[in-house]
Amino acid sequence: MNPLNSPLEVGVRALVLLAESHPEPMDIAQLVALDHVVLHSGDFNGPPSLHPNLPARGGELGMKRVVLEEALLVLIRAGLASIVDDNQGLMYKATDRGPAFVDVLEASYVDSLRERAAWAVHRFAARSDARAATQEIIERASAQLARSGAGYE
Repeated sequence: MNPLNSPLEVGVRALVLLAESHPEPMDIAQLVALDHVVLHSGDFNGPPSLHPNLPARGGELGMKRVVLEEALLVLIRAGLASIVDDNQGLMYKATDRGPAFVDVLEASYVDSLRERAAWAVHRFAARSDARAATQEIIERASAQLARSGAGYE
């Protein structure tokens, strides 16, 4: 198994985001967008990006949802996250075990991830209109893709 961008890696990132927003749930669109922001925080006037600034990084958004859905299933099976049926649709949230699990992870990458997740969740997810915040993230990523000259024509 290749651990890079696998359900396991994406699951850890999703769990860090869900732990930061705990007990508030997030929908799949928020998680996709926030995962992108966490990895490329420098593009959003945040802390330095965790991943390299590759020209086609905006294209990651289209591929991320499938792996994220698999990752969320891993988290749910492990008892670290759950599905919540809310008036806005299906949402995901960390269980009480989720933040405790994140707290025991001791890698420097996880520390950097937690720092960026805290920034991203409070900068984008805490807004009253989550869809508008998600749209802003997508528009900024698309603009970055266009500026890099890696757009699809």
